[in-house]
Order: sequence, then C-alpha cells, then structure tokens
Amino acid sequence: MLHLRWLGRVRYDDALALQRGLYRDSADDHLLLLEHDPVYTLGVRARLEHLLVPAASVGAELVRADRGGDITYHGPGQLVGYLILSLPGKRGGGMADTVAYVRSVEQLLIDALADVGLRGCGRLSDYPGVWVDPEGPEPRKIGAIGVKLSRGRTMHGFALNVTLEPLAMFAHIVPCGITDKGVTSLHAEGLDVSMAEVVDAVVARAAELWAKGNWDRADVVHRVRHGDLAPFTRGLGAGEPVRPERSSDTSVRLRGRLAEAGVTEGLSISSRKPSWMKVPLRTGPDYMRLKRVMKDLDLVTVCEEAGCPNIFECWNDGTATFMINGERCTRACGFCLVDTSKPQPLDPGEPERVAEAVARMGLRFAVVTAVARDDLPDGGAAAFAATVRAIRSQVPGCQVELLIPDCKGDAEALGTIFDARPDVLNHNIETVARLQRAVRPSASYARSLSVLGRAAAAGLTVKSGIILGMGETEAEVVSALHDLRAVGVDIVTIGQYLRPTANHLPVARWWTPEEFDSLRVVGESLGFRHVQSSPLTRSSYHAKQAAAGSAPPLAR
Repeated sequence: MLHLRWLGRVRYDDALALQRGLYRDSADDHLLLLEHDPVYTLGVRARLEHLLVPAASVGAELVRADRGGDITYHGPGQLVGYLILSLPGKRGGGMADTVAYVRSVEQLLIDALADVGLRGCGRLSDYPGVWVDPEGPEPRKIGAIGVKLSRGRTMHGFALNVTLEPLAMFAHIVPCGITDKGVTSLHAEGLDVSMAEVVDAVVARAAELWAKGNWDRADVVHRVRHGDLAPFTRGLGAGEPVRPERSSDTSVRLRGRLAEAGVTEGLSISSRKPSWMKVPLRTGPDYMRLKRVMKDLDLVTVCEEAGCPNIFECWNDGTATFMINGERCTRACGFCLVDTSKPQPLDPGEPERVAEAVARMGLRFAVVTAVARDDLPDGGAAAFAATVRAIRSQVPGCQVELLIPDCKGDAEALGTIFDARPDVLNHNIETVARLQRAVRPSASYARSLSVLGRAAAAGLTVKSGIILGMGETEAEVVSALHDLRAVGVDIVTIGQYLRPTANHLPVARWWTPEEFDSLRVVGESLGFRHVQSSPLTRSSYHAKQAAAGSAPPLAR
C-alpha cells in the first residue's frame, strides 16, 4: 500500500527521523510531501567548499545527509518529496536498479510539471534532475534528485521549486556541484501555480506509478506564510466567524482553524451526553487516601488538571498519573484544560516527592507526564529522567511509563529521556493529520511521528493516543493508525473527546462503543501489540494492563 502524506512545513531533522522510522519499521510504501525551513544539505559526495558562505549568515541550517549527490538548498516554496519504497530487483534477480529508479522519479516530475502547465521539461545528459529547456542555450534546473537505495528500499527523493523565493539562496552554494548552469522555479518561469496544485499533480502521478490502485492520502491543513491554505482539492473556505456576543461559542481563532480544516458544525456544550459517556461518582476510601497523599506531598495529577472522566475508577484502583514540571503549560491546545499562565520555575525536589508518593501508594506501575515547557532549554527532559531514577531508587521493580511532550524535536533532550529507559514511552499524536493545526497548533504531526520513531529506534516500548470526536472521519483515523504503526508504535489508545469548557473546541459528534470496537479490530490487524479503544479511554487508562499485554519490543 502507498501512503501519500502532505505534511506542511517540517524541520529537516524531524523529516529525516520520520523517514528513518518508516524505513526501519514499515513494510508499506510512503511518499512524504512537505516544505522545509531554510536549510543547506550535504550529500555523501558533497564538497564543503561548495558552500560559499556560512549557512547561518543567510539564515539557514547546515546538515549532512546520507543521500547521494552534492550540496543543495531547501526552503519555503519548494516541494520536497521523500520516498520510502520497496523496489523490485533487476530482471533475473539481483538488487534494484538505481539508475532506473532515478529515471522514474525524474519522469514523475516531468509529467507533473506538464500537468500544471510547464511543458518542455526534460533531462540533461550527465546531470540528474529535471531541467527547463534542456536542449536550449540556457538550461535551468527546476527539480533536484537525491536518493538512497539499500537492499531494494529507498530513502530521500526530490526537491521541486514551485514558488521558491529568493532563488538567490542558491547563489551561496554551487548547487549539486554544477558551476555553469542556473536554477529556476515555476513562478520564475511565469506560471502562477500554487503549491496545492503541484502537490495534487505529484500525488496523482505517484499513485499511478507506484500504488497499483492501493493507496491512501492524508493532508495536514495549515496556513503558510505565502498565503496558501492547504485543504487542497477539497475546496474549503475559511468559514464565517462566530458572533462575539455569544459567550458560549468557541473562540473565533479556534473556529477559524476548524473551518480551514473543513469542520463547520459542532454540538452545543449544553447538549445531552449519550448514556455511554456518563460516569458515576465513586469517591471510595482509596480515592480519598490518594487525594490526601497528593495534598500532603504538594503534587499535581493530570487526572485532576485535565478533568479526566476516569479519575474515580483509577484512583479507587490506587493508580494515578503524576504531572511534573509545574501545572502551567506553554502551549494552548484546543482540547486541553491545563492552565496556560506563565510557568513557574521547576521544583528540584519534585522527583523525590513523586517517588515517595509511589512508595506510599504501593504502586508497581507509575505513570508520569508533564506540561509542555518550551521555556526550558531541554523542554523539561532532565526532570523526566530524574523522576524515573527517583522512583526506581525508592521503589525497586516499579515500572514507569512516561507521557512526554515533543521537546521541540530536540535530539539531545529526547536522548536524555530515552536514556532513562522508561518501561513505556508515550507521546500522543492526539488527532488526525487534517485537524492538527486546529487541535494542537504549536505541535506538528510530522514531529510527533518523528519522536515516536526515535523512541522505537532506541529500543523502547512505544505508545501513542488519538482523541475522536473533533471532526475526523473513520478513514482518517485508520490512516493515522497506519502512520503510528509504521514508525514502530506498540500500544495505542483511542478515546472520545469531552469538551472541557465553552472556550474549547466543540464536540463534532459522539462515536459509539461499536465504532470504537471496530477501530480496535483495525488496530490489532495492523500489528499493534495492544489497542485500548473505548469512549472513556484516555492515555493512561488501564496503562498497567496495556503494558502487560504488550510483548517486549522486537529487535530493531
């Protein structure tokens, strides 16, 4: 199956980690389409002298890549395509034909360019890529190719200049090691074609070339700086703003983001919940004992902060999810009740107090999460590691699950957490690709997948979760499940969204218990080792049972 994904703006390191995760853990084929922030990349044959100025002096990163080729530039307005494909061997057996594969990628771009109105593109002898007027007096490169092919599996791909400005960024390098030929873009060639149109053309050609009729597509909807919206062919507008005099309405900002993603209707917060969403109040002795422990030790639980509907069940069972690094988050997700005031300094004694609470409660499985702390250099990673060490010191043999933010994708910060070796590493993707900007505008679908892929590469048992009821379709949920499994996620949770206040995203619909059960079956068929799927499921719901039902990670 070919999975086609438009991911919007993605940092190079996140895209590379995502590619590696798909290459390592997925048997399916993938085409990742995206734009990068300004970056110069050095291929395996690159010569550093082909970088004519320091990258930072022109506002770009500089990274080394394991693709073929020399140095090139990626930036906003350039469509980058990363291909993770399994190729057939040469006729009569043997390894796949690299030259034939490169030619096929070039032909895809040539055909897609013709589809959007730029004809006469082709190849130039001895110069891989796609050229405008290749037989004329001034051939100009519009599409670069840089691939890696190992054991019949591909990585990396192509870069196609659409609205890329300024082209002067190429003047700071010797592009692809070529000194005597220019670089161009669709816009420089006089075509007023949007990124959306080019992506649609590339997707159509890729599906025709590699999918054999078996493919799916998911797009991250976002607003980019040059004015494009990315619902693409869905024909969606920005929607009408809500009336400010109606205090019960979701904010104009959230409504606008939902409308961009195609969600224009939602249930009133006063509408009656279905019977399966009603939870009886059960404040038993264990619930009150745990509440006293938390108060005595001045600790915070996400159970209380996020208004979890399972708090009575879990606390009466003697389990809870500790929330460290304070109770104020630096992000403002559209579904979350956690406070977003200015964060306080970290409490250095908090890890030991969490460990003491675990000991006093007699836990053999502890869940630890945190608010996002983008104000800290490591995103709060050191505190996660310290809490794991403290728990294991005070309660030897206790298993620990960490539910972490993305730490902005910082490899060093994530490494600090991974090196603590939690028994389960959880990072929630929260929703489907299309709704990411509406639901979690400060996060990234691609970055979350890359974090999960990095955790899998570190040999951890990896977990993630999806919330339903914010406007997604069943097909989109299945696509998200494919993506999670493809990067090595072992455990997945699927639950129903509950609107915390009138200022949060509305509930688009209530998914039925039968639908949740159907998604559980789908998840199990994809190879997840445990799928917790029900209306009341939350990230930490039955976490101990989920971990116990998940076999140790396979050798990766």
